[in-house]
Amino acid sequence: MTNEHPYPPAFRSGDLVSVSGRLGVTGNGDLVPGGFEAECAQAFTNLDAALRSVGASRADVVKVVAYLTDIADRPGLNAVYEGFFAEPRPARTCVGVASLPYGAVVEVEALARVRDA
Repeated sequence: MTNEHPYPPAFRSGDLVSVSGRLGVTGNGDLVPGGFEAECAQAFTNLDAALRSVGASRADVVKVVAYLTDIADRPGLNAVYEGFFAEPRPARTCVGVASLPYGAVVEVEALARVRDA
């Protein structure tokens, strides 16, 4: 897998942050082993890094969209989601898809509003 893409991991315009889809890949671009929950947890770790790269945090997230190649993995997504976000959690949409890049089983994107202190 290549780490070169024609778009940024996250883009900030004023207080609005849009995070591009994050996969469960390591820094060298390999999918993490260990099944759905491991890949999902890594995708959220990568989401966190993308947020931080533009001065945002998971507490700023207002909406998440998750794409799953097997909608039966939704309970695993719920478990990772509940562990990643504190209450009140952001709104979320979960979409079943035929395939994802690089053979991934989950991809997450987010919208955030940065609340400056």
